[in-house]
Amino acid sequence: MKKLLSIILALAMMIIPVFAFSGSTYAADTVTLNVYNWGQYISDGTDGYIDVIAEFEAAYPNIKVNYMTFDSNETMYTKLQTDPYAYDVIVPSDYMIQKLISEDRLEELNFDNIPNYEYLDDSFKNMAYDPENKYSVPYTWGYVGIIYNSKYVNEEDTGSWDLLWNPTYAGKILMFDNPRDAFAAGELLLGYGLNTEDEEELSAVTEKLKEQKNLVQAYVMDQIFDKMEREEAWIAPYYAGDYLLMVEENEDLSFYAPEEGFNLFVDALCIPKGARNKEAAELFINFLCSPEICGPNLEYLGYSTPFSAAKEYMDEEMNENEIAYPSEELLSKGQAFNALSVEGSQLMNELWLSVKTSDNVLGRYIIFTCAALVLVIILWAVLAIRKKRRISKRCGGYEK
Repeated sequence: MKKLLSIILALAMMIIPVFAFSGSTYAADTVTLNVYNWGQYISDGTDGYIDVIAEFEAAYPNIKVNYMTFDSNETMYTKLQTDPYAYDVIVPSDYMIQKLISEDRLEELNFDNIPNYEYLDDSFKNMAYDPENKYSVPYTWGYVGIIYNSKYVNEEDTGSWDLLWNPTYAGKILMFDNPRDAFAAGELLLGYGLNTEDEEELSAVTEKLKEQKNLVQAYVMDQIFDKMEREEAWIAPYYAGDYLLMVEENEDLSFYAPEEGFNLFVDALCIPKGARNKEAAELFINFLCSPEICGPNLEYLGYSTPFSAAKEYMDEEMNENEIAYPSEELLSKGQAFNALSVEGSQLMNELWLSVKTSDNVLGRYIIFTCAALVLVIILWAVLAIRKKRRISKRCGGYEK
């Protein structure tokens, strides 16, 4: 199947530049396109899959891609505030797109340069975060669940968000290192909505997260890959698409969507306000929307495609994967994030800081245990040296 896809892709690469690149102002001038995306979020040629950026640069020889990554929407937003003209393409999530639109931080797209938009499924148009389809083109969609190692985690303990608070697995639990996703786990466990700004509810979630902190090995984002694949940790909340990548490296990893519900999200391609290479950015977005590119790209990523036409270029096994494409019944339990108000965001950020800086009993226990162990080793070494000296002196006395 992959060989057939390679042949089709090669033919497509011969055709795309003729049509998409025709008349472009970038036919003569070399430009650098700054793309800012999530980590592990584009096929890079690994394991024989398509190298998307290499194929784009081959199709458009006068455009070179400078590819950079972030690990959370909040990190991306902070970078955009620091240097608003540093990026030409960004890939924020739905609620962050809504926030950026409200702050006039995104360019309206020229869809004459994105003809492959016609392949986008109608169900992904007129989304709440961009109701007029002016500022974004969906890249992937997915949902959050819990990844666990079936070698060490009892199946009877799974099914709920409460696995992240189970003391049986203290020190082997990872947690999101961003406020929106971390608070979502607590909100769902306590029966609150994912977009609550109620101070009492957020305070209750804060206390729940502080309660969990003593069990957490580390707050992570992209580091989850190594920690779960190498079995340094056994439990983590994360994105379904990334689980499908991780399980290829460790077949003992399993995944479930918690019974209380979960975040259902869309990540989309956008152009920041004032981007220096808007037309080239639109060509890049159009390239990613091509079914011939989108299919193998998302087959590698494990994330779900908003372009059904792309499934023709994916293995049947991926199309039928119940984690990548779950049932409507399961999806009905999902909730989308909305952009919080400025006051709501500030409150959540302050509360999240209080969680991160709160006392960590487990951490202190580990530190004190290690310190005590070091002292025992030092004491043992000192006593051993003294004993050796006494023996040496005795031996020396006998020789006299």
